[in-house]
Amino acid sequence: MHKAPAAKVTVPMTEPNVTIKTPRDPNTLSNYHNFLTKHTVAEFDIDFEKKVLKGGVELTFESLTDGETKDIILDTSFLDIKDVKLNDKEVKWHVGERIEPYGAPLTVTLDKGIEKGQSIKIAVKLSTTDKCTALQWMTPAQTSNKKHPYMFSQCQAIHARSVFPCQDTPDVKSTFEFKLRSPLPVLASGLPTGSHQYETGADDKTGTLLYTFEQKVPIPSYLFAVASGDIASASIGPRSLVNTGPEELLDCQRELEGELEPFMKAIHSIVKVPYQWTQYNCLILPPSFPYGGMENPVWTYATPSIISGDKQNVDVIAHELSHSWSGNLVSAGSWEHFWLNEGWTTYLERRIAGYVHGEEHRHFSAIIGWKALEDSIKNYGEDHEYTKLIVDLKGKDPDDAFSSIPYEKGFHALYAFELLLGKEKWDTFIPHYFDTFKFKSLDSYDFKACLLDFFSKDAEAAKKLDEFDWDKLFYTPGFPTKPKFDDTLVKTCYALASKWEARINKKDTSFTPQLSDIDGWVANQSVVFLERLQAISESFTPEDVHLLGETYDYTTTKNIEVLSRFLTVGLRAKAEETYQPTAELLGKIGRMKFVRPLFRLLEKANRDLAVRTFEKHRDFYHPICRQMVEKDLFGEEEK
Repeated sequence: MHKAPAAKVTVPMTEPNVTIKTPRDPNTLSNYHNFLTKHTVAEFDIDFEKKVLKGGVELTFESLTDGETKDIILDTSFLDIKDVKLNDKEVKWHVGERIEPYGAPLTVTLDKGIEKGQSIKIAVKLSTTDKCTALQWMTPAQTSNKKHPYMFSQCQAIHARSVFPCQDTPDVKSTFEFKLRSPLPVLASGLPTGSHQYETGADDKTGTLLYTFEQKVPIPSYLFAVASGDIASASIGPRSLVNTGPEELLDCQRELEGELEPFMKAIHSIVKVPYQWTQYNCLILPPSFPYGGMENPVWTYATPSIISGDKQNVDVIAHELSHSWSGNLVSAGSWEHFWLNEGWTTYLERRIAGYVHGEEHRHFSAIIGWKALEDSIKNYGEDHEYTKLIVDLKGKDPDDAFSSIPYEKGFHALYAFELLLGKEKWDTFIPHYFDTFKFKSLDSYDFKACLLDFFSKDAEAAKKLDEFDWDKLFYTPGFPTKPKFDDTLVKTCYALASKWEARINKKDTSFTPQLSDIDGWVANQSVVFLERLQAISESFTPEDVHLLGETYDYTTTKNIEVLSRFLTVGLRAKAEETYQPTAELLGKIGRMKFVRPLFRLLEKANRDLAVRTFEKHRDFYHPICRQMVEKDLFGEEEK
């Protein structure tokens, strides 16, 4: 078995990452171990007609070496770079050959080396191009009210480099200023500092506003975010707004109002490190947004699929709120250690559920998560590299490794320590962890060293951690040990699923399904019930699928978590009545959690319909989602 590197202790620092000796992120072309980005000013015009951002960035770097390095190398991808200046003076620069999947390095050559600790500024004039993978441009027809265009960014994992030259690695954190001009309202991942109207008739700026934002907390490049469109806002709490389209605003406000402060109180009781970002707002994006949520600071981006009218899916916000600490404040140093972001966040999300709803709800969420983990591991294969906690991404695209595994296997890694040490003792470590690494990036070995050091004077805990199999935790593919969860909320789901199984297998034909079977259930109990049925769905007849949908109103539900599970049963059973509803749903939602599995199943059931559906809605999907579905449907060669 591969042996972990010797544990190293990260020395507390006033600034992030200044002790980096060699880059630990294989997914960047930048030489961030020589020069470190300290501050970024992004100034862009948002051009809806040409579908580009035009303008530039000014990057402030600190030298980490004693003047021997004269090249600053930055990540770029499909950028039209027009000019580069060093401290307002001409400088030598060139863009190298493209290296898939990482883009093309921009090399800026200095006349002389820069002494350690000294700062320089590099200004780059540029425009994005139509090959930009971070931006989605929507026509008015693709928006809800059909009146105005819309654009938004999604930079995780390595897509910020297609917006501006940067050290595109989570191992580097920078403060930001945003200066964004648009004819439509703008949001960015900082606190708003004002906007003003350009003079009428002033060149091509007529009718545009300058929107400015400031982010004083250092953030990695993947948290750079901007959105512009017909956006309205409403209050949902004492420090929170919801922003979305005008027509959806009241529904979103009703769904989210009063939900965030209980979450905030819950997580403060666990983490204890104060909230650093001042405001916590939500931007409910158009339905093509590829994720459930994206933890962009100040404005969490969220899918409209969480607005189901029953408040049953707002726990997505508990997850994104948790990212304010795990991921944003304390960041994984590379995508190989992504579990440090998502495992911690999933763990905290479930602790919030336990605090707000009761401990049985925390376990209920973990049971649902285990099913997602099973699906992802089976999709890759139990021996696949991407089923490990720490993955090898050298030469690979981090997007290809994206799945529920870092979320769920990461959760189980942390839950294992809770069980090993006892919840009370484990809870004393959580604030220490977030306080130690706030404003910094770390890897799994930093986490290990911190945990061992914290309990080094507790003989009982130290002995348990010393005997703990760290190599197995970090490097073994496949499933972790499955703990015993409180099944209070799933018993009725399993019992009903057993009745259906007996009926399907003709072992008990006396069972007659009726709506009262699910009286008093929350939506996630239907999710668990349907996921249980998925295991036997190939035994269903089309008539069975019809009865299931009609009896429990699953064919008409607005809750996509429930609907997608029902359609999965139907597609696996080859029930043709679910084919067209699946195709219709795939034209309404771009969230990859639903899009990719449903396309895979539809392709197996009716490849022609799957391909036609994708081609019809190709421009609806975000570039990241579109690329992933192309790989799923056509493979690398045919794409």
